[in-house]
Amino acid sequence: MILSVLGRSLRLSNCLSATQSYLDKMTLPAIAPCSTRWQKTWQQLGINGSETLYARLCACYAEPHRHYHTLHHLQECFTHFEQIREYADHPAAVELAIWFHDAIYETTRKDNEAKSAEWARASAIAHGLPEEIGAHVDSLIMVTKHDIEPTNRDAEVLVDVDLGILAATPERFDRYERQVRAEYSWVPEPIYRQERGKILQAFLGRSQIYSTPPFHQHYETKARQNLIRSLAKLT
Repeated sequence: MILSVLGRSLRLSNCLSATQSYLDKMTLPAIAPCSTRWQKTWQQLGINGSETLYARLCACYAEPHRHYHTLHHLQECFTHFEQIREYADHPAAVELAIWFHDAIYETTRKDNEAKSAEWARASAIAHGLPEEIGAHVDSLIMVTKHDIEPTNRDAEVLVDVDLGILAATPERFDRYERQVRAEYSWVPEPIYRQERGKILQAFLGRSQIYSTPPFHQHYETKARQNLIRSLAKLT
């Protein structure tokens, strides 16, 4: 989830050029998704995953300007996914979309999802997956812009996974809000409050935040309580 920003255009994230040697110098959080999961994701699709691509992707999520959209967020997404995997029509494609959905993340740009989706699609095809799988993963990642409601089961699962943080404990949710603010530290406080408030209000204004039955049943009220509380702090 990103804050809609003020049309300033800076550099594209340089994570696409990250190398294995760069990753080797980093200490990844213990909660980071492991390469075993990465391989299982691809094997469910019929091929082996590239360890080089895994390294590049992890390097992206470990970029220093990230505070929320990190490897920790990725692991939280996989934890949520396991709760509703059975609701997906194509769970392996959804899982691959999770890996890539925030691969490109630069708060001064408005095309992060498009660039992430483009990378995912190109990687899928380059590693031997059919065009239709690449296209499906691309379309799933684009739904994480959260500007339209999901229209198929796979998209519903991915959106619920990405928005799972909204129903976190108050302590975790407050930390999430601080992390997002840190990613937008360059935005003046009055403007940030205004724009962030618009995003949270848009979620609150939905007839339902979560689409899958388990998330709607167990998390809807918690998410709305967190959103109301956070909006009160912004005003």
